[in-house]
Amino acid sequence: MNEAYHILSKKNSSELAKLVAQNGQMLMPMVELIEQSQIAVDDLLEDLGRATLEAVLLISAANVAGENHQGRMGGSVLRHGSQAGIVSLSNRKVRVQKPRLRERGGGKGKEVAVAAYEAMQADDRLGANILRVMMRGVSTRNYREILPEACECIGVSKSSVSRHFALASEEECRKLLERRFDDTDLLVIYIDGMVFADHCVIASVGVDRTGAKHVLGVMEGATENTTVVKGLLESMVERGIKPDRKRLFVIDGAKALRAGIDAVYGQNNPVQRCRKHKERNVAGYLPTDMGEYAVATMRAAWKLPADEGTVRLKTFAESISKQYPGAAASVLEGLDEMFTVNRLGLPKSLCRGLITTNIIESSISGVKGRTHRVKNWQDGSMVKRWAASSLLETEKRYRKIMGFRDLWMLDAALKEEVDNSEKAA
Repeated sequence: MNEAYHILSKKNSSELAKLVAQNGQMLMPMVELIEQSQIAVDDLLEDLGRATLEAVLLISAANVAGENHQGRMGGSVLRHGSQAGIVSLSNRKVRVQKPRLRERGGGKGKEVAVAAYEAMQADDRLGANILRVMMRGVSTRNYREILPEACECIGVSKSSVSRHFALASEEECRKLLERRFDDTDLLVIYIDGMVFADHCVIASVGVDRTGAKHVLGVMEGATENTTVVKGLLESMVERGIKPDRKRLFVIDGAKALRAGIDAVYGQNNPVQRCRKHKERNVAGYLPTDMGEYAVATMRAAWKLPADEGTVRLKTFAESISKQYPGAAASVLEGLDEMFTVNRLGLPKSLCRGLITTNIIESSISGVKGRTHRVKNWQDGSMVKRWAASSLLETEKRYRKIMGFRDLWMLDAALKEEVDNSEKAA
């Protein structure tokens, strides 16, 4: 083995900085971008730590003074040792050792700036980047714990983090609530709720005809409150999601959700009740073994044509009604809406994403992952800000709905329902 290995002390990053700088051709594009202030330095270097920051400074200095060769005089700009400096990243301040440069001849006023250092100090976009860090699930209380070990961080207080995050998340919430959807042809709308301590928030996610998902809005309040649901839906109408076409609504079964949909978008929109919720609800009324049998029975019925599947579940409910009346009532409640996608004649590839609220529940899971460290929910405004900001961050990782290539069939089925309604009228 002929490779050369370098053993460096973790506490002495200057050795590592020199090593990176000596092999720094891969960093040259980074140096140019930083010096020209074309990118945010922390977005580029946050995972590389203080050693890489110092390596960039060394390379930037070499661009002016040339390489540092012992015993050889440089050109018009000479190296003059190094000194402590502070780089203000957008979410923290980092102590670094920066090279000093002077014009030949010395004297006061002959100091030559290191371009990369000047550019780093000019980067002050604190709020937006703190928001990004917070959305990774870090509360202000634990902010210092997530900073890279290579960085010696100073001057960023917990209160400062909280203040900047409040401002940035308020802006994110405003953006979400003012989003327009005039040119977005939405075919599917999911609605569900999430709980933050004593506060509830309902959210909506839509799917357009290409299969792309969009966060449509949030509203503080519970899914059991028709007024809150109507408020969310009315805000969506105001922002371009008009009740001028039929859409498929997917909900968890709360009566207030259905009432709100009927009130704002009309009673003729098809509604699919979440089958996962139904299975859990029914099984909750039964002993374990019987619950497993009930779930298996329902899943078999879901695969049948709507009329046949409905008859099978009515028969099952009747068979358990005397011994388990609660379970029987749960099976029958909203039964017709459990088979909506079956009636629309949609293929299995597309139905998988339309028979449950999993799409919006995964978004809610993303919100919880980013907010679980927050222990003190002060008020509804704070909850709404966090929910909106977290949903927007989660939206960045959305993929298209399963079976999106068959969405044209849903579009056709919805148009056919409109034609049938007009004929019936």
